Amino acid sequence: MLARLHLFPFPYSPPLIPGSVSLPTETPVIALIEYKVSGCPPPKKAQSATSVYTYSIQLLSFSFVFSLSSPLRKVRYRIINMPELSAARYGKDNIRLYKVHRDEARGTHTVTEMTSHGSFAFTHNASRYTDADNSVIVATDSMKNTVYLLAKQNPVTPPELFASILASHFPAKYPHVHAAHVKVIAHRWTRMTIDGKPHPHSFLRDGAETRNAEVVCRRGTGIIVRSGIQGLLVLKSTGSAFHSFIRDEYTSLDETWDRILSTEVDANWEWRPFRTLNDVKSNIPLFDKAWESARNITLETFANDNSVSVQATMYKMANEILAAVSEVSRVDYSLPNKHYFEIDMEWHKGLKNTGKDAEVYAPQSSPNGLIKCTVSRTKTSKL
Repeated sequence: MLARLHLFPFPYSPPLIPGSVSLPTETPVIALIEYKVSGCPPPKKAQSATSVYTYSIQLLSFSFVFSLSSPLRKVRYRIINMPELSAARYGKDNIRLYKVHRDEARGTHTVTEMTSHGSFAFTHNASRYTDADNSVIVATDSMKNTVYLLAKQNPVTPPELFASILASHFPAKYPHVHAAHVKVIAHRWTRMTIDGKPHPHSFLRDGAETRNAEVVCRRGTGIIVRSGIQGLLVLKSTGSAFHSFIRDEYTSLDETWDRILSTEVDANWEWRPFRTLNDVKSNIPLFDKAWESARNITLETFANDNSVSVQATMYKMANEILAAVSEVSRVDYSLPNKHYFEIDMEWHKGLKNTGKDAEVYAPQSSPNGLIKCTVSRTKTSKL
């Protein structure tokens, strides 16, 4: 491979076209030659502006000042590391999908709407990035088509199953795909009740809460499945306190023994690894059961716990999920504070609206506290 030659006017200014120059013969220039050392020392003088060197092991940055017809005047060189592509993946984002199941015998429809996100990681071949080589690229539009086709040919519920079907497909189909990352977000449609009876084909969007599944399928290492709840907005008007925290010169927050507690639940639980897609399929009933348990535990603990802090309450939630579902190895919670501040109305005819007299509050969007935790089983823990 040839060395890279870059020519600059002297004194230094931004580079001319690399590897070429159009200057009078005696014009001083700086030449920067980058090449890998092949056992020989750096050149002692410049032969011409088109000097060529071979390289094999390590990149050498070599610069000197000369005129196009004069001997070398100044030499400076240093060893630098060759940049390399250390990580990369790509995929198709925000693939929206709706599927209807028609039960002809009962005359009812069941609907599922989801958004999927998928990406690939590849083995040993960076040419699609470094050499502009498209011959190994699976088009992201093909990924979208694959999602629709597999949705037609397979069940899409529970989302853990469909995400596993998608993630397993791509390494099996393409030998150079090392891993597939798939996230499926299931949007909430609830069957309407009309005249006291479930309607056969009409639904309502019951809030922004979603049921999520995230799957990573790596060649030779099995399938990792993470389930989750996101966007579950909860509030209680009492039964929460926050006091006895550090007070110093930066503290302005008052202690409280009774406050509004509100948050938007983001909870995830990771299953013990599955060896194959068939292992995932054999556990289908567990996914629905675990989601229902995690949701109920979250709501019941939030409502009933006499909370001294969000940190303490979320830890109880995570522990209870691990106790309820033995196949889960870890639980993550992320709970942002949704603040509601008392409004002091004393200025208006002495009207009291603070402390025990508070009834009207101002909801706050930002800034807000953000509390997270991960609770995992120890290697020796058994149920």
